[in-house]
Amino acid sequence: MPRLFSAYIIVDWSAAAKPTTGADSIWIGVLKRDVRFRMAFESYNPATRAEAEKRLAGVLDDLKKRSERALVGFDFPLGFPRGFAAAMKLVAEPAWGAVWDQLDRMVKDKADNTNNRFGVGSEINRRLTGGPFPFWGCPPKDALTTLQPKRTRAHGPDDLPEFRHADLAAKGAASIWKLYYNGSVGGQALLGIPAVRRLKLARGEAVRVWPFETGFRPLTEADLAGVAVVAAEVYPSLLKPEGAPGEVKDLTQVRTTAEHFARLDEANRLGALFGPPKGLGADVVLDAEGEEGWILGAGA
Repeated sequence: MPRLFSAYIIVDWSAAAKPTTGADSIWIGVLKRDVRFRMAFESYNPATRAEAEKRLAGVLDDLKKRSERALVGFDFPLGFPRGFAAAMKLVAEPAWGAVWDQLDRMVKDKADNTNNRFGVGSEINRRLTGGPFPFWGCPPKDALTTLQPKRTRAHGPDDLPEFRHADLAAKGAASIWKLYYNGSVGGQALLGIPAVRRLKLARGEAVRVWPFETGFRPLTEADLAGVAVVAAEVYPSLLKPEGAPGEVKDLTQVRTTAEHFARLDEANRLGALFGPPKGLGADVVLDAEGEEGWILGAGA
């Protein structure tokens, strides 16, 4: 069987408020065929999210000209815990799409990385609970009545879940409600989801977001007819990568994750990874497809 993909692109995102490169910044790893049709890796370290979007678009445009299909993995959640859309009173279907549209309306992310992620978290808290919950984490200078630097309380049985099903399956993934400090995937998600939305809008049905648009099921070549890009959530820490001497950790993660998926594809094992782990309940599958999303490889 042929590979499902010709290229494997891993995007290590950042919620930085100013241009930055090096460790803890944006890294884009691209594993694709070179002019001699051998798999070769290249990386980019753009200083801003705007530059990263432009760079990613350029890579995808080049692959499109070559009629090559890409798996693009983003290292932040593409969905929120179950019940979030309803709690926000977003009535459009599907729930994940309604949330994406709402975030696009709320998020302001300028070309110099200046952004309003703390304001967005605060406003969502106001709508959900009227207090500094469930989002938390910000510099003390950005603290508001509805957003505090530290978590103010634990999640209770009547609250939205602290973790998605996929976060629990990944064993160690951070909560999307954390907006600041190390592992603050909440800030990355607030700023990253609108970027993925723009990527999809620019390319239409040629981009399919897993598992929302593909279904949470194994994928085959026939399933991807006419598809140029499959966008998925990834979690490089699942692989516990080891870097080369002196290699920045972020670069190690995008490189080894791209290589991992390429090896699985070469062995005709990648398609199965798009399906649910063995024993996953039907209700969890529905949550993943409709609102939460899933981490590629979590629970496998």
